[in-house]
Amino acid sequence: MIGNLNGKVAFVTGAASGIGLALARVFAEAKLKVMLADIDENALNTAVEDLRASGFEAQGVVCDVSDRTSVQCAADETLAVFGNVHVVCNNAGVGGGGPIESIVPADWDWIIGVNLMGALYGIQAFLPHIKAHGEGGHIVNTASMAGLLGPPGIAPYNASKSAVISLTETLAAELAGTEIGVSVLCTAFVRTRIATSARNRPPRFGIRVDEPANPQMAALVDAGIDPIVVARRVLAAIRENDLYVITHPELRSVIAGRFDQILAAFDKSSIQQ
Repeated sequence: MIGNLNGKVAFVTGAASGIGLALARVFAEAKLKVMLADIDENALNTAVEDLRASGFEAQGVVCDVSDRTSVQCAADETLAVFGNVHVVCNNAGVGGGGPIESIVPADWDWIIGVNLMGALYGIQAFLPHIKAHGEGGHIVNTASMAGLLGPPGIAPYNASKSAVISLTETLAAELAGTEIGVSVLCTAFVRTRIATSARNRPPRFGIRVDEPANPQMAALVDAGIDPIVVARRVLAAIRENDLYVITHPELRSVIAGRFDQILAAFDKSSIQQ
């Protein structure tokens, strides 16, 4: 466990809005210094200015998490500004979908690139440093309940978030017994800008779109919980070294149904032997 967070340093991706910005604010309120990373420079500058206006120590760095070099550069800049980094939140995420047979390769590349590879690049950029400074640390990867449930119409998102859960579980197993904790955040609908995430889509992945691709999904997001609620749960999980961070308890029975099916399949396998 990381222990006392006062004066420690946190790095948060997707930090210009939504859950990322809420994490940055909650961390700052807990007396951490915060580096906000985001691909949207204008929104990033506004977020940093707002935190500084509240008296918090915050800096910003432009970062495209789907680009390994960009993430490493952001990590290098964070270390140059703050020295040791203790909390890393690989939070940046995008959404999209449609029927599986009609989703174009560029959509898969973009969503997997941000949601999964962004988390991996963040781990690889910071984990050696956290191991080396020996002051303890914590890595939080943002997944989703979609990674456990597989709802229809958003296959790339589901696949990427399921992979993030597996990646995080593997990392936790590898770091067991060390002073570095690991958590995976699984939310349902939260009031963020993910429905319009294509506004920041890098050109190599296709055109940018300002309007939500799925208005119905956007309405569900708008009706979601406050990102601050999520951020506070994450802070508590870091302090308590929780592997799984759940924010929507009303979905417990749905998740239980999934595992009931898996256990039933085990029962069938034993009968057939």
